[in-house]
Amino acid sequence: MEERARSLLLRSRSSLEADIKANYLMDHMISDGVLTADEEERVRNKSTRKEQAAALLEVLLRKDNRAYISFYNALVRESYGDLASLLHPALPQVSPEGEKSFSDGGTALVQVMLSEGGVPQRPVVFVSRPSLLNQVRAKLYLLQTGPGWVTVYGMAGSGKSVLAAEAVRDHALITECFPDGVQWVSVGQERSDLLERMQSLCFRLEQSQSPETCHRPPCSLEEAKERLRFLMLRRYPRSLLILDDVWDSSVLKTFDIQCRVLLTTRDRSLVDSVSGKRHEVAVESGLDEDKALEVLALFVSMKPQRLPEQARSIVKECKGSPLVVSLIGALLREFPDRWDYYLRQLQRKQFKRIRKSSSYDYEALDQAMDASIQVLAEEHRQLYSDLTVLEKDVKVPAKVLSVLWDLELEEVEDVLQEFVNKSLLFRDCNQRPYLYYLHDLQLDFLSELNRTRLAELHTKVVRQYQKYYKTESPVSGDVESLYWLRFLTYHMAKAGLSKELYSLMFSLNWVRTKAQLMGPAHLINDYVEYAAKLDEENGEVRGQFQEFLSLNGHQLEQRPFPDVVQLALSQPDSSEVYRQARMQAQQRAQKGALYLDWVNKKSLESLSRLVLQPHQDVVYFACFSHDGSKIASCGESKTLRVFKSSSGEKLLEIQAGDEEVLCCAFSPDGRLIATCSSNRKIKVWNAERGTLMRAFDEEYDEQINHCQFTNTRHRLLLATCSNDMFMNTKLWNLNKPSSQNTMFGHTDAVNHCCFSPDDKYLATSSSDGTLKMFEVTSANEWKSIAVSDHFSETDQETGVMVTCSTWSADGTRIICAAKNAVFVFDVASADLVCEIRTSRLSTVQFCHACPSSQLLAIALSHYAVELWDFESNKKMADCSGHLSWVRCVQFSPDGSQLLSCSDDQTIRLWETKKVHTSSAVSLKRDSDALFTNGDITMVTADKRNCLQVLSGHTGSVVFESEKQESRIRCTCICRQPAVVALGRKDGVVKAERLTASQFLRSIGRRALQMLSSHRAFVLALGLETGTVQVLEVPSGETLATLSGHTKTVFHCQFTEDGQQLITSSEDTTIRVWKWQTGECLVLKGHTESVRRFSLLPSSSSSPALLSWSFDGTIKVWNMDTGEKQQDITGHHGAILACDVSPDGRRFATTSADMTAKVWSCESWELVLTLNGHKECVRSCRFSGDNRRLATGDDNGEIRLWNMLDGSLLKVCCRGNKDAMDSQHGGWVTDLHFSPDSKVLVSTGGYIKWWNVEKGEALQTFYTTGANLKRVHVSPDFSTFVTIDNIGILYILKKVE
Repeated sequence: MEERARSLLLRSRSSLEADIKANYLMDHMISDGVLTADEEERVRNKSTRKEQAAALLEVLLRKDNRAYISFYNALVRESYGDLASLLHPALPQVSPEGEKSFSDGGTALVQVMLSEGGVPQRPVVFVSRPSLLNQVRAKLYLLQTGPGWVTVYGMAGSGKSVLAAEAVRDHALITECFPDGVQWVSVGQERSDLLERMQSLCFRLEQSQSPETCHRPPCSLEEAKERLRFLMLRRYPRSLLILDDVWDSSVLKTFDIQCRVLLTTRDRSLVDSVSGKRHEVAVESGLDEDKALEVLALFVSMKPQRLPEQARSIVKECKGSPLVVSLIGALLREFPDRWDYYLRQLQRKQFKRIRKSSSYDYEALDQAMDASIQVLAEEHRQLYSDLTVLEKDVKVPAKVLSVLWDLELEEVEDVLQEFVNKSLLFRDCNQRPYLYYLHDLQLDFLSELNRTRLAELHTKVVRQYQKYYKTESPVSGDVESLYWLRFLTYHMAKAGLSKELYSLMFSLNWVRTKAQLMGPAHLINDYVEYAAKLDEENGEVRGQFQEFLSLNGHQLEQRPFPDVVQLALSQPDSSEVYRQARMQAQQRAQKGALYLDWVNKKSLESLSRLVLQPHQDVVYFACFSHDGSKIASCGESKTLRVFKSSSGEKLLEIQAGDEEVLCCAFSPDGRLIATCSSNRKIKVWNAERGTLMRAFDEEYDEQINHCQFTNTRHRLLLATCSNDMFMNTKLWNLNKPSSQNTMFGHTDAVNHCCFSPDDKYLATSSSDGTLKMFEVTSANEWKSIAVSDHFSETDQETGVMVTCSTWSADGTRIICAAKNAVFVFDVASADLVCEIRTSRLSTVQFCHACPSSQLLAIALSHYAVELWDFESNKKMADCSGHLSWVRCVQFSPDGSQLLSCSDDQTIRLWETKKVHTSSAVSLKRDSDALFTNGDITMVTADKRNCLQVLSGHTGSVVFESEKQESRIRCTCICRQPAVVALGRKDGVVKAERLTASQFLRSIGRRALQMLSSHRAFVLALGLETGTVQVLEVPSGETLATLSGHTKTVFHCQFTEDGQQLITSSEDTTIRVWKWQTGECLVLKGHTESVRRFSLLPSSSSSPALLSWSFDGTIKVWNMDTGEKQQDITGHHGAILACDVSPDGRRFATTSADMTAKVWSCESWELVLTLNGHKECVRSCRFSGDNRRLATGDDNGEIRLWNMLDGSLLKVCCRGNKDAMDSQHGGWVTDLHFSPDSKVLVSTGGYIKWWNVEKGEALQTFYTTGANLKRVHVSPDFSTFVTIDNIGILYILKKVE
């Protein structure tokens, strides 16, 4: 230290020892790096303040010039202006060597200038915020040409002061803009010492100009203002005045002297009271996660990546607040084992425990927060208190607060503006209307401040809502409505208003409104979150509403929005959801609305827990996070989505690639998600923010099929595999851009890879027919199993592809899938333990072993999921519901849940303990129905190939045949008397006497009464072999077996008198049987298969038959002689449907050539050609009044035509395209008009009813399955019967 400085320090020693508080000064000196922790400790150990001051001076006298400058600067910063003036004359000049020792980025000139001006040094721990820093400097450069104001504003603890000090620590800025110096004044909240601070500033400026001159201190603020004006304008015209922590506009008026000013404040509106140019910079409330972790790491002298997990939680809890992070970091420096403790204090809002460890103006965080509120007027303080009820990270529009405060919107906006100006509230200006929100720390402080009034404040919210909206829920869809829909239940729960909560959440009206505007996930989340409260009232009802939403959520995501009442009518009759829906449906039906009740639904049980439709395309893969709380999915849509496993609520959506994303995987800690895609790219994403963390080098030449992280965090690696021939399996270290290892051994594509539970081995499944296991550490092949050897030579010739593999929970078994089989091998010996074979008509797409049991989930191409015990080789459950190939299955980490994803765009969640082997029999879609005296008789085959006869509105089975050797392809009932016929694939109609005991199931008195009242039913069955059988029910007696067709019988139908049976076949012929004698008339002429035919009404004694075929021709036959009466070339493509008008004068045909044609039954000439369809026209139907024709195509479009001139009347479905590929969920396969021709019913992916005059949909019934073939309609148009593609029977009755 220079002798002059040392001498002055000794002369001033007594004055310094008498006044200074060493603790505050030492914080600055430690920050400057001139005082060590040991020296600080020695000073602190002194018992009195004066002894501490003396000890500090002793240490200081042994230091260099930098220590003297730092001490002087600390005096200025802590408002010891008079003491600082004593030391100022001997302030040393810093040498070039000394300049290098400064670490804050300024030159010697800048350091001295800032020290003289009292600008505080950098804090002990400093992390740059370059974006904000550049903004402040850019604004300061605007003051180069003249006076003005730069306002740096933000909430308490956002780092405004540090940012202001750092902004002027720049050589170019100082020399170009402020060569006359920078003066720092700490203003603060108290105005009482403002004069003293101004006196100190004047003294400092005068001493710098002429140290030997002594001026009398100004005696008043006005005098101080004038002296300061003179100094700044005359002596230091190009200097910068920094006013730190300004609270009052009157303070600014005191400094309104036409100079250059940088001020920091929480209230941006203060500068409205001063003159001159004004600029402002908003300081965001928090550091980003990486910066905040860097601060903590510097405090505790660790690398950020080595910080404990609590560090990330602390940053998240305080939203990266610079003040909180610095306070906790400083505390942790002294108590490094208190990570958990300080995290708990934050979580419990115990701000008083987080006390200062620096010279910040407030003793604890709560005081800093409270100071901002106390400056508000009393009435505004109360309004601000009301904001305690807001949820974290939620933005609200002013209109919501207008309801809460019962004020005019304009008044509310004025109040909010004040809160924003004072940094008590934040405003999102990127949306209209503006949205307002609190920082988490502000909200936590309010919650702690009002902890005894929380229920009262939430009750106020609910009561104000009820007062404003009365009995109606908000339905507009604006941000105000969305707030109430989302958070009304939250406020009710917090207020303890249980009755109101029950009434709201057990209401189908609330469900409809909220689901329509917000989707079902938020609703499901409510039932999960408030389950305990709701169960106090009625847990069964809560479960019914939750199940309804969980299983119909994918329908509620559709647009146009479905009718919730109609969906709810599919719930069990005992459900409260059904009861409310039934009541509303009856009320609306009286006003002309159409609703359908699924009357036979009792026999069905849904095993899915949750059904989601996260993507609008095929879902290739889905997986649980390692805690089971989240699910990630990816697919053809090129996106990655993350959602809650409890409710399906979307948490994150990422555009993950330019092409299909084939696989995704969570890291063990759930913080990262890896994706791989068909464009050979591997990416790793932040699972919370959705930011890209790593894109690995492209080392593959073909698409990447699968990726998976190691199971533990001990050594995090990512495994990938691809379609490359040799270099197809790689391991990646996330810290390196290129692969760490490549596994060699396979000679064809590797479809799947997975780590063993202990991460020692990696199993790979390949198209070369082998399953291999590699050592992870060495990348050497450990074992290889030739899976193809377990197939026949014929199978091996077509190639054996091992699609996937999975490890048992204990790692002793490795399980793989290939073709239609699953193999379980012992890992140690590589011996086959057991083999699971599925149907040869299906392939195993994926398999996954349960992490907590011996269950194995298998995904199959025939839309099913099966659960097996792989040790006992026993099938444990069938999980049906998907409508297309199941791509993937995965158990949750605890084994309690199973997910499956499919080409049908859905993900289904199943509860492992609740699924079981289904006893319900799946029916085939080829069926016939008879409506008599209000009763229904259905005949169809089931998936086991047994004939079933079902009766009544409940669909009870009254007859079941034995399994047929040949597949049943068609059935029909004889109307006179009731008789049924079957067609078989072998082309034969078989006669065989069977006893009633073999076929008749006892279903109770009602069924027996029905059978006796109708005497006997005669049925016909057409088989795949070409055989046709005629049976009597209930005896089960085979009345006839008719052989003649050589290929599959597609259609069979009795004549009205029941004496003849007509069949058509793939063998291109039609046969007219006198079935009781076996006589047969063969109608030949078509060159391709005949799918259907129609009987023409005839007044003559010789009935006529109309047939059509894929050969594009229409033929008319005399049924008595077999003579071909007409041969019409109707279309250029296959004829797909035909219908005869009710008056018998015309018939219509539709074709794959995208046209429909209308023909005369008298002249057999073409009458009309109907063009306009863009796809194959698959169905048609005349209206009962013969005036209209409806046609349906493969794009789901239905057209209504005028039969007078062929003009187009209406196009149904236009502009209402659903989420499926077509407008009707599939091909339009069947159409029927009501007797009055006012309503049309159609089938496709589901059933729809239409207003014929308007062409608008009246109702939609969503079946569980899809691809409906036809619908049977009762004569009075009140009952509708159909079967979907997964074999479920629907008997729908109009609600009256």
